[in-house]
Order: sequence, then C-alpha cells, then structure tokens
Amino acid sequence: MPTTPRARARAQTMEDIVRIGREHLATDGAAALSLRAVARDLGVVSSAVYRYVRSRDELLTLLVVDGYNALGDAVDAALEAAPDDPTEQLRVLGRAVLGWARAEPARYGLLFGTPVPGYDAPAEQTTAPGTRVIVAMQTLFARAYARGLLTPPDPLPRVSGALAASFAAIRDEFALDVPDWLLARGVTVWPALFGAVTFDVFDQYGPDTFADRDELFELQLDGFLDMLGFRRRSGT
Repeated sequence: MPTTPRARARAQTMEDIVRIGREHLATDGAAALSLRAVARDLGVVSSAVYRYVRSRDELLTLLVVDGYNALGDAVDAALEAAPDDPTEQLRVLGRAVLGWARAEPARYGLLFGTPVPGYDAPAEQTTAPGTRVIVAMQTLFARAYARGLLTPPDPLPRVSGALAASFAAIRDEFALDVPDWLLARGVTVWPALFGAVTFDVFDQYGPDTFADRDELFELQLDGFLDMLGFRRRSGT
C-alpha cells in the first residue's frame, strides 16, 4: 500500500482514472476512449492526466488488466464458497464467468469481444491476469484427474511431437500432472465456455430463440463436463 501522502494521492488518482475509463467504456465503447474526456470528468486539464497515463493505449491496458482481475476475483470468490467437488466447482466457475459477463458486458467485450483497432495488448502486463480463470480451470481438471473422476478416451488420440512439446510446456509452467488427452480436452472446453458466454451476453442466439437461457447454460455445462470425460453418477 502507498505509504506517503504523495503516493496515496497518486494511487487514488489512478483509481479514479480507471473508474472513469470504465464508465466511458460502458457508454462510448473501447474504440472511442479518450484521455481528454477522462480528464474532463476528472476535473483536470488533459496535460495533467498525461502525467499518469501517457496514451489511450495505456488506458486500454489499465482497463484490460482491471477487467481480467475483476473476472478472476469473481471466479475465485465463487470457488471459495463451492464444495470440495471438482464437478460442482467447474459448474460454479462457469456460472461465475457468465454472471460477471452479464453484469459487465462492456468490460467482458473489451476482454473477449472485437479487438480494438490499432491496439495490441502488451503481453507482459496482461498475460498473468488474463490467464487467471484458465489456470483455475486447468487446476480443477488436474484435481478431477487425480481423483479418478475422468474417463480417458479409447483409443488415446495421436499427438504430434510439436504439439506434445506445447502441452509439456503448459504442464511445466502451471505444475499440472495431467496427460496430453486431458490437456487437449481442456483446450476444447475452455473456448467453448467463453463462446457460450459470448453468445448469451451479446444476444447472438436472438431474443426469442430460447425460453430459458439459464437452463440452456446448465445444459451446456453438462456438455462441457461430458467432453472432459467426467463419469456420470447414478441418477444423473
């Protein structure tokens, strides 16, 4: 935490800039973000804002990191309250992503929607927050595998040497004890989950196609668990 009055004041100004940026993101969209408009709402001249944020792209990066961390915090909080059951925890994770996206469609769109023209998110700042939910998913996959809850495919898929090396790098980076087939399934489920959320949040199904979107999403979660190879319990 900032320890001097100047540091505290700077931290508060940065918080205000991000807050106002979020407001403009919701009302104007990412492509129309303007530091001059942020300065106006902050009540300072535009040159003062440039002492904190040097460009529109830097503001976008702050908003991207802020959004990823907000989503990650929502997922972490939901998982902390979930039972110690990887099956239910994955359902809880999916519901948390959908709930946050519905509550924050503009921020979700910045993270997973159409890229902002001319903006390229710096990996060194955005990769760690941007993979929080993915790492949580992979951890749950590994936990389910360790507990014998998953049925492997028969026959096992053939994986090229190049792709096997990619899988090995992921295992090493995140300390995962899972086979290639589960990594392949996980990489299928991960974009499928966000695809389902995107269709819901941006109304890509059409307004009258499905009577109950929540029920539909629960059926989609069933399908994702089936894809991963979860053993069906009796009565389910």
